Amino acid sequence: MPSKIAGTRRPSAARGGGRAPATPRRVRGGGVRGAYERLRKAWDRPLTAYYVIIGAGLLITTLGLVMVYSASMITALRYDLVPSYFFRKQFFAALLGTGLLLVASRMPVKLHRALAYPILVGAVFLMVLVQIPGIGHAVNGNQNWISLGGPFQLQPSEFGKLGLILWGADLLARKQDMRLLTQWKHMLVPLVPGAFMLLGLIMLGGDMGTSIILAAILFGLLWTAGAPTRLFVGVLTVAGAIGVLLIKTSSNRMKRFDCIGATDPGGEGAPCLQAAHGIYALASGGWFGSGLGASVEKWGQLPEAHTDFIFAVTGEELGLAGTLSVLALFAALGYAGIRVAGGTEDPFVRFAAGGVTTWITAQAVINIGAVLGLLPIAGVPLPLFSYGGSALLPTMFAVGLLIAFARQEPAAKAALAMRRPGWGKRAGKRWKSMRRRVKKRPSGER
Repeated sequence: MPSKIAGTRRPSAARGGGRAPATPRRVRGGGVRGAYERLRKAWDRPLTAYYVIIGAGLLITTLGLVMVYSASMITALRYDLVPSYFFRKQFFAALLGTGLLLVASRMPVKLHRALAYPILVGAVFLMVLVQIPGIGHAVNGNQNWISLGGPFQLQPSEFGKLGLILWGADLLARKQDMRLLTQWKHMLVPLVPGAFMLLGLIMLGGDMGTSIILAAILFGLLWTAGAPTRLFVGVLTVAGAIGVLLIKTSSNRMKRFDCIGATDPGGEGAPCLQAAHGIYALASGGWFGSGLGASVEKWGQLPEAHTDFIFAVTGEELGLAGTLSVLALFAALGYAGIRVAGGTEDPFVRFAAGGVTTWITAQAVINIGAVLGLLPIAGVPLPLFSYGGSALLPTMFAVGLLIAFARQEPAAKAALAMRRPGWGKRAGKRWKSMRRRVKKRPSGER
């Protein structure tokens, strides 16, 4: 007979009755808190910002190509052109921009700094040429284009944004290395006078929208450099006073403020026609839109449907789901840019990443705010999304800058080194050689 041991009992399942005691199980995090922790851990991985910038940038550009084709077909037919006319030009610009993005993403930081002055000087030279009669070309009342022959035109002020970022980042980085940024005069001079020179050249052509973006880039650089609050507020006050003066002295700009939230389009040529029909397009989209290509407003009621107001056509055809997707992509791109700027010890990378992030997010907010009727219509395109090769090329180069900076984080460098071409083959060879050594050992040693 089996002996009985005091204080012990066989499990009830072994005796044939009852249930076996429950074994402890690992409890996984659930609910909102668990999802938040998993998302936070995924975001803290070394290559997250790198992949988010690549994915968000390419998705915005691809979706923008689709919407440019849909929104521009009727406009092309109105000018007796083939329906894909504007799409072909945008697709060609996107191919060139992809090449610029790849080149920028592989360039070292030293080469980016070396390009700062050539890009800035070239942009200033072209912006001066814009003001020369016979060379400059006016579009919608703004003298800010250079005709390159045929259907191709160039807007130098778009490259001025990129030039200001690279030049300003290099200037501030050199001054920080010399510990001069603690003095307000070194923080402002020559950065602010240089930015005001660009603003003056742009305002000579009457382009208020691009001037606002350039001013936002200047404030982004000063903020990233750690400008004191009183200094920051002082520059902002001066810029605001100049902006108010320029708005008050122009009846066209005053009318744009009157159209904030307007829902009455008025007759043909009315100042609030574009703002009202943009609201109509968004309102008729519903949750999931009327379908790709099925917009009604692009048939003549909504001016600039494929450029400044392409977000309205997106809302009409893809609905709230489509517009929220576009907003989420811009938010992801902006947040990844902030992470790159905040996670580096290189001052040039921090200032340049902060400037690029300010540029893209500020321009997106101003464009979308105007379409929603929350801001005056500034006439700026939606970055990477609207039609326009002059805007697309420097913006894609700027996204390439962010990719290059994200690649150069120490943790990202190590992670990418593990995934470089040939690493998998070398790891496989090491694994096979280790298995052969194990098999050669005597059986007692295994």
